[in-house]
This record gives sequence, structure tokens and C-alpha cells, in this order.
Amino acid sequence: MRRGWIVTALLVGTLLAFAGTATAQTVGIAVSTLNNPFFVDLRDGAQAAAREAGVRLLVSDAQNDPNRQLSDIENFIVQGVDAIIVNPTDSAAVVPAILQANEAGIPVITVDRGADDGRVVSHIASDNVAGGRMAGELIVERLGGKGNAVELVGIPGTSAARDRGQGFNEVIGKNPGIRVVARQEAGFDRAKGLSVMENILQAQPRIDAVFAHNDEMALGALTAIEAAGRQKEMIVVGFDATADAVQAVKEGRLAATVAQQPVLMGELAVKTAIAHLKGEAVDAFVPVPLKLVTR
Repeated sequence: MRRGWIVTALLVGTLLAFAGTATAQTVGIAVSTLNNPFFVDLRDGAQAAAREAGVRLLVSDAQNDPNRQLSDIENFIVQGVDAIIVNPTDSAAVVPAILQANEAGIPVITVDRGADDGRVVSHIASDNVAGGRMAGELIVERLGGKGNAVELVGIPGTSAARDRGQGFNEVIGKNPGIRVVARQEAGFDRAKGLSVMENILQAQPRIDAVFAHNDEMALGALTAIEAAGRQKEMIVVGFDATADAVQAVKEGRLAATVAQQPVLMGELAVKTAIAHLKGEAVDAFVPVPLKLVTR
């Protein structure tokens, strides 16, 4: 009799443990690329928040490929996740995936970059337009309102590139003494930032300032500038405040970087998803503060 009671108790315990596991919420996060340290930090923040809440987090890396991200999100839908967090590779290209999630009744949250369409519960991001303005204002101040500037553009289809460029050019447009002599896409990538800047340096005999839409491009451009021996001629401003960029600012090699908080973005994305799944009201836009990092 005692043996039968023990077996029954063990069976019940196992079933309860299985039930607890089965009912645990699962959230998928589709990241644009984990080759960029900014998005590694964002993922880490999301994972920390998920662990704290006892939520299972599935992570996918699109490697900046919109088609791959579409497939990643479709896989999340097939797996029956409770919510999907998306950091789009492209704000327009991600729309079909979001619409599929909408049809499946899975809530979607975007982080850092927005989506052009589809039903999104909440968007967690810094004010990229304001950040672009901060960079532009610093350049205007440092140049005394006169000089030649270069703009290194991120991935054109992303909201981050559009918004940062908008803010920067709003400021530059109000200062006719500063002329943008080159504006080229470098894909938010350090290697591309280097090669694009090499070409610009050959074409432009005078450059006073460079604004890059992210730190990876800024650091790539800085490498090209230093290799050409023209570092004393111009200032370089980045965006994101990655560890490498902040170190370059401390060393006086980079003039400034606009600081986002990617770890906090990831945390807030997961917490917002959990709150929504609990039936709590969440804001359509959750802003993450910015600041300018200078030496």
C-alpha cells in the first residue's frame, strides 16, 4: 500500500512539473543581425528579462536578410509562440511577416526599428530623429557653422536610418554654411563604412565632419581616415554608444556618439510583451532616453 502511494505521488509530481513547463509562456525575438554588438546587447537584455520572468525566449538572427527574417517569424508562428518581438531588417519588408502574425492572433512588438504596416502592440525605441538632431547640432557647434560634412547612411529601408538622417539634415538645412559634400549608404556595417569612406576621401579634398548613422560605420570610417593621415582634419560622430565607440571617444579619436540603451530596449520589449499577455494596458510607444557621449 505504501509503495503504491509513493508511485502515485511521484506520478502526480511529474505531471504537475510537466504541466508547469507546458504552460510556460514562449516569446520569440527576431533580431536583424547579431554581427552588430548593439543588437547583441539588445538580445542580452531580452534574455535577462525573460529569465527573470520565467519566460522561454526563442532568438533568431536574420543576418540583415529580410527574406531570412520572414522565415524566422514564420517559424515562430508555426511553433505557436505567445508573442513575437521584431527588430526589423527592413521596415517595409517585414510587413508580410507581421501580417501573418496578426492573422495567427500572435501579438507583435517592434524594437529599435519600426514597421511600415501591420498591427503592432507597442514599439520600443529611442527617438532617432532627436538623436540625429543631437549629432547635427554638435557638428554645427564644433565647426562654427561652416564647413563640409559627410553623411554615412545606414540600411535605407530601416526606420532608424530614415529618422537619424531626417534629424541630422533638419539641423544642417538650417545652417547654410555647412554643406553635405557626400551622402552614401554603408549598411550599418564597419567594413562597408571603411570602404565607402576610403572612396569619399579620394573624391573630397576637404572634409570637416562625418556623421555616421551608427557606430560600426563611424569606426570603419575612422579607420579609413586614420590610414589616410587625415584624422586632424575632421571630426567623426557616431550613434549607439557601443563599447568600442565609447572607448574611441575616451581616446579622443571619435568626437561623440549618441547613446542609446540597447540592453534596456531588450528588457522593455520582453516586459511589454509579458504585460500585454497578462491583459495589462501597454503604451503604443515606449521611449528609451538618449544622451550625447563626448570626451
